[in-house]
Amino acid sequence: MTMYPTKRLMLAALLSTSLLSITGVQAQDNNLRLIVPYPPGGSTDLAARIVANELQTRLGSNVVVENMVGAGGRLAMQNIKRMPADANVLVIANPALITVAPLVFKSTGYDPDADFQALSQVSIYEFGVAVGTAVPVREFPHMMAWIKANPEKANFGVPATGSLPHFFALMVNKATNTNSLVIGYKGSAPLNTDLMGGHVPVAIDTVDTMLPLHLAGKIKILGTSGEKRSVPTIPTLKESGFNIAATGWNVIFAKSSMPADKAARIAKEVAAIMQLPAVRDKFINAKAEPISSTQQQTKDMLSKFKAQWQPVIQQSGLKFD
Repeated sequence: MTMYPTKRLMLAALLSTSLLSITGVQAQDNNLRLIVPYPPGGSTDLAARIVANELQTRLGSNVVVENMVGAGGRLAMQNIKRMPADANVLVIANPALITVAPLVFKSTGYDPDADFQALSQVSIYEFGVAVGTAVPVREFPHMMAWIKANPEKANFGVPATGSLPHFFALMVNKATNTNSLVIGYKGSAPLNTDLMGGHVPVAIDTVDTMLPLHLAGKIKILGTSGEKRSVPTIPTLKESGFNIAATGWNVIFAKSSMPADKAARIAKEVAAIMQLPAVRDKFINAKAEPISSTQQQTKDMLSKFKAQWQPVIQQSGLKFD
């Protein structure tokens, strides 16, 4: 049977389209998704994009950063849990989702230990204690004296109820034998607006969030929570004579179902990426300390972190449905 030219062309086009579709599906399947449970532009999002850019070169496949926002980040964790066991997906998470949520929510919809495996820590970040310009203090010890002299005014503002800065504020209360009321805001922006406007005297948030306002002279960061200075001109709380130190972190996780050899390969590559001078500079410029760690070191860090914070969180009595 002779096939007319038009039919031959149509058949060729159909075959070509089918092959393209198959190739497209295969390419999509080969993409490694790195989920960020928060909106674009934050420190966790920035960390993800820096790592993804290097990781795709080392793995030889696309690494696609995807922001999946909702329920304070818990929605992303729930969605990843429900993905197929062989889903080619990672997530970058912080203490709010791994340590805090299971202790304060009746149900998170996921189990950090059973549903996820830690691969590599990429950074730590510090908290800052700041006052508005109307508060007549210039150093952290002076602030504590002012708080004790003005207990009815001395409220701590934090970016969210149940956030790590919230529990750090409680840690400050305990270490300084004070009982300042902690007020949770709906984000850093309204908190800083009230701090600048004199509606809340003291704020505790991440250093990277508050530093631009400090440098502009709109607020005063009196101390940071690290073991060493992250900003040369701002002392740590320990330097000021108070035994208070705590940090948060960003860690890359995979589904617990990811094969061990694949998880180990990705963890090894991420650890190598975090040793690159150019990558470290990007994190430092964002006021985050870059960390290169093995899988076991990351797991050990998470265990120590939980041991430090679990008593503080449980003693707060905070519970959410």
